[in-house]
Formats: sequence, structure tokens, C-alpha cells
Amino acid sequence: MRAGALRRVLAALFLFGSVGTAIDLALLEHVDGAWQQVPLALIGIACVSLVVLAIRPSAMCRRLFQITMVAFVASGLAGIALHYQGNVEFELELQPDLSGFSLVWEALKGATPALAPGVMILLGALGLTYTSAENTRAAD
Repeated sequence: MRAGALRRVLAALFLFGSVGTAIDLALLEHVDGAWQQVPLALIGIACVSLVVLAIRPSAMCRRLFQITMVAFVASGLAGIALHYQGNVEFELELQPDLSGFSLVWEALKGATPALAPGVMILLGALGLTYTSAENTRAAD
């Protein structure tokens, strides 16, 4: 696959995944407080900056997109921690004696999907891969 075609595929996958995630978060009403709004804000910034980068590539646009992708990864890690911690607290309210692996297992299976924020990590990695392909184009 040629580099240009690869960049287009990566951009399309990123946009498809980001828009789908934003719709999912909106349907789940994932807007209670600043922490829950971070992924939606990042998705908005990323989609706009990717379109600008694709239309008018520049070092500044590339850097903004890369910084946003690092923020995607950080928000995914923070989201996993927040979801997991919320599930731990909930499980301990239901079963105060729960501990060890049983607590971890129940928290991972909890009402708040503990690993769902991992999609932000995946999208961040996909976006960084796009900029890596973009850098390859600049070097050509």
C-alpha cells in the first residue's frame, strides 16, 4: 500500500472511531462534570485538527494533532482508573468484606465499563500512527 493511501485509511479509521465514540458517549449522557466531558472535547479538537492537517499540512497542525493524541492516551488511562475506582467503591458498598482478586474481578465487571476508556488509548495510538505516516510523507 502506498504511503498516501495508508494515510487516508488511517485518517478514515480515526474519524470513524472518534465519531462513533462521541455518539456512544453522547447517548450514554457521559457529561456529568469536567472529567466526563474531556473525551468529547478531545474528540472535537482532534477531528477538526485532523481535517485541517489533511487539507493544509503544516508542522504546527501536525504538532497540535500529536499533542491531542497524547492527551487521548492520557484521558484513556485516567478514564480506566476513574471507572475502576468508581466500581471498587460501589462493590465495597454492596460487599464491605470483598478484597483481593474478588474485588478486582467485580470492579472490572462493574456497572461502569472499566476498560471502555481504552478506546481513547487505541484512537490516540492510531492518530500518532497517522502523524508518523505524515512525517514519512514530509521526509519524501
